[in-house]
Amino acid sequence: MEPVAVGLIGAGPWARMAHAPMLAKGPHTRLAGVWARRPEAAAELGVPVFERIEELFDVCEAVAFCVPPAVQAELGVRAARAGKALLLEKPLADSLERAQRLAGAVAEAGVASQMVLTLRYAVQTRTFLARCREIQPFGGHAANISGALLGDHPFATPWRLESGALLDVGPHVIDLLDAALGPVTGVRAHGRSLGWTGLLLEHEGGAVSEASLCMAAVGDLPPATFAVYGRTGNAVLLPFDDDPMDMIAEEFATTVRNGGGHPLDAAHGLRLQRIIAEAETQLAP
Repeated sequence: MEPVAVGLIGAGPWARMAHAPMLAKGPHTRLAGVWARRPEAAAELGVPVFERIEELFDVCEAVAFCVPPAVQAELGVRAARAGKALLLEKPLADSLERAQRLAGAVAEAGVASQMVLTLRYAVQTRTFLARCREIQPFGGHAANISGALLGDHPFATPWRLESGALLDVGPHVIDLLDAALGPVTGVRAHGRSLGWTGLLLEHEGGAVSEASLCMAAVGDLPPATFAVYGRTGNAVLLPFDDDPMDMIAEEFATTVRNGGGHPLDAAHGLRLQRIIAEAETQLAP
């Protein structure tokens, strides 16, 4: 398969650490160029830098986003209308209204889309989910606790400091519990979005799960944990020993060549955003 020419939008820490190396590595994708708000940061990626986003669209067939959610929501609509396939970060947008607009533009343009929900691409996660399907699950819990919003952490960015853990790591956790226990049909939230947030999720079929989210903890912290319990056994997600980014690139290339059809598409991102929006409403002062 000819490598998919992908243009990158954004040149921040996550773009440098993950997106740019993933897309440039091949063999499924080729990093065709980059557009970013800061051209000097874009130049450090070692690929052509474009001053106008339309110029980037001219040299690629797909666009990967590594920008704040509000920016992704705006520029993603422009990319979809330009006929480009979209590799989208989570969350889909900074608000439900913007997420609906972006998902609508993707559907209207008929372009392929795929979300970078990194947990879902790891071999260990797929083994975990296969096990969940075997045990007739009825309950589960998850915890994603970090200190990413403290000090000079590279992820202590303005949008994360403003929105907190629910909008940043919430999509990962909700998505995985949704995949493990069945589609989420209801949510109850408590706590503070910038401190500790607790979620009680109701799933189709009657299962229930709980999630704890925090990005302002200190000290040595364990990795994110997921456990599911069923009528015939239990399943625990083991730590990763592979790089999910390689699978993301491979599956995105296949999604582009097939014209869409990935289960983690923009429509799925919108469904997650609706759950988060409902939780945000309950947490509002």
